[in-house]
Amino acid sequence: MKKIANLNDGCNPELVAGAEFDGILEIPIIYSEQDLAVPENITPFTFREQAVGTEEAIGFFEKDIQFANVLQNPDEYINDFKRFHALISVDCSLYRDAPLAAQVINLYRNRALGSFYQRNGSHVIPLIRWGNEYTYTTKYFPEKIAFLGVEKNSTVCIGTYGCIKTREDKYYFHAGLDSMLEALTPKTVLVYGAMPDAVFGNYSKYTKFITCPDWITRMHGR
Repeated sequence: MKKIANLNDGCNPELVAGAEFDGILEIPIIYSEQDLAVPENITPFTFREQAVGTEEAIGFFEKDIQFANVLQNPDEYINDFKRFHALISVDCSLYRDAPLAAQVINLYRNRALGSFYQRNGSHVIPLIRWGNEYTYTTKYFPEKIAFLGVEKNSTVCIGTYGCIKTREDKYYFHAGLDSMLEALTPKTVLVYGAMPDAVFGNYSKYTKFITCPDWITRMHGR
């Protein structure tokens, strides 16, 4: 499959026209929407027509190729996304073994697109992702860059689908979640995917967690 690079326009500078920024990396801010009701569920981007008229949010917990056109032509989806109760900021892949520059780029894309759609009328809930320890600690940067561009004491979303399979996965998930709770003190955390007690049992005292079953589980259950 031919891959298309989006390099000749300065990484969509129109995305951040009018945005405000956070931290030394100047990550665009997705502001908290305190009056937004918690979504009933999260529907993947490619199945979004099934969520029209519901209280569900649209998320991007799919392979990046499934929503590549959103990354390349974000303005085409402004009116489309405004039809829905809420939008989870775009889930660009964040791999622990990827070069740090690539991890930073995808963190930036997440916030830039979220800020863009929020400023254009969508209700946006930030998706929090972290990669290796350089993204959720201050071992490299003076700030925990995985949490830049998100307000404290707000509603955020995380995903467990495919992220807690192995012992190593669980280690990094726990470490990042600990750091996120400390840095952002979120009011509510939406969890897309399984929320096993073995992973989340010690965290319920810190904030309110709400599980949103992944799409495959929902369809099999139905």
